[in-house]
Amino acid sequence: MENAARLSQVTNSYMKHTFSPASDNWGFIKFIEKSKIQGSPFLENDCLTIRCLLTVTKESRTQDVETNSIVVPPSNLHQDFGNMLHDGEGADVTFTVCGQLFHAHRCVLAFRSPVFRAELFGPLRENATECIKIDDMEPMIFEALLHFIYTDTLPDNCKDGKAAAMQHMLVAADRYGVDRLRLLCERKLSEAIDVETVSTTLALAEQHHCSQLRGACIRFMASPDMLGPVMLTDGFKHLVASCPLILKEVLDEVSRIWRDKSS
Repeated sequence: MENAARLSQVTNSYMKHTFSPASDNWGFIKFIEKSKIQGSPFLENDCLTIRCLLTVTKESRTQDVETNSIVVPPSNLHQDFGNMLHDGEGADVTFTVCGQLFHAHRCVLAFRSPVFRAELFGPLRENATECIKIDDMEPMIFEALLHFIYTDTLPDNCKDGKAAAMQHMLVAADRYGVDRLRLLCERKLSEAIDVETVSTTLALAEQHHCSQLRGACIRFMASPDMLGPVMLTDGFKHLVASCPLILKEVLDEVSRIWRDKSS
């Protein structure tokens, strides 16, 4: 028993070793003194019996495992809301726009538009059993407005950015306080500015307080060789009649451009 205990102690002290790829030797750098194993039952006739417990661990090769194999599809929340508008399931409010009926959901409209919130849930809210009548907007524009409120995107028939449709959409967005749609219309209108449309677009921007679109129109009109052709259009005549003070700002911008060129 004493020899066994002594051997166990010797084994634990000297015989445990971990080999690693970083090691620069193939052996064990320490040896056991002969005096420490004399009398051991494992030493007989100058022959030493060695029992080795060898544990082999395989390195985990995580680099070979594709960790991002789970594909998460993009959000389709806007599609679900678009389907809800299209199907009309659960709709609790009806609009009649120039004789065309549109069904919608009060809670969606209220959370997306402060004007709808006041109309549907405010002190002067419309009667839930009656249609809300809108006669001063084209059905196509109101349909596009509802589509944006539900999906936060423009319908396909408005994505070409035609100036007339975008102008009507901007008016609707401003009327119902849908700010992101208003800014989106501003950007599309600013990208479509030309000699024929700049005056009407500027008048619209002035009327609905669209400062960024207003500035883009003034810069276009004041750019070299543009003011003359613009002044010949019917839109410019309407602009001068409806917003006479805007002409001074255009001329001031022209003067600034010429000063910058001459300096």
